[in-house]
Amino acid sequence: MKLLLEIVFTFMQISILSFGGGYASMSLVEKQIVTIKHWMTYKEFSDIVTIDELTPGPVAINAATFVGIKMAGIPGAIAATIGAILPPCIIAFIMVKLYYRYRKMKMVNGALSGLRCMAVAMVISTTISIFLNALINNEVKSIDYIFLLLFSFAFFILRKYKPNPLLIMFICGIIGLIIYPLFS
Repeated sequence: MKLLLEIVFTFMQISILSFGGGYASMSLVEKQIVTIKHWMTYKEFSDIVTIDELTPGPVAINAATFVGIKMAGIPGAIAATIGAILPPCIIAFIMVKLYYRYRKMKMVNGALSGLRCMAVAMVISTTISIFLNALINNEVKSIDYIFLLLFSFAFFILRKYKPNPLLIMFICGIIGLIIYPLFS
């Protein structure tokens, strides 16, 4: 029971402090789960983000659910999901009411512009952390050139042709399934 309460309160804390959407919150999830609580390693966290991309739904809620399952099974998943959902629902309700009431004020627009900058910075910060963790194999302290090649391929295709990301995930998964066992 103590662990379940800790999971709920951890994700409530994360969700209360998350601005800018799910991806912006991932840096807070990473800090709490990997650095402070030590519930996961950086590799496990990167794997969860990868799995998160393959599942429908909000990234922060999915991540909370995955962490909860790892920590305490189905009850942990429920606890983490409740912790992740409850504060944003309450805050969103209040903010929407306030936004529609005061949306034409310059101060409100200025505050939203400032928050937008912070949210982009948080997304980029998390992206760089996940990229570096995936690029460098910490066990042997070397660069994963297969990852770099697949990343470059996926990034190029996604930016240039804008296909369905699930198609690129599927292709990279198949290539990884074939190449990684051959070279590791």
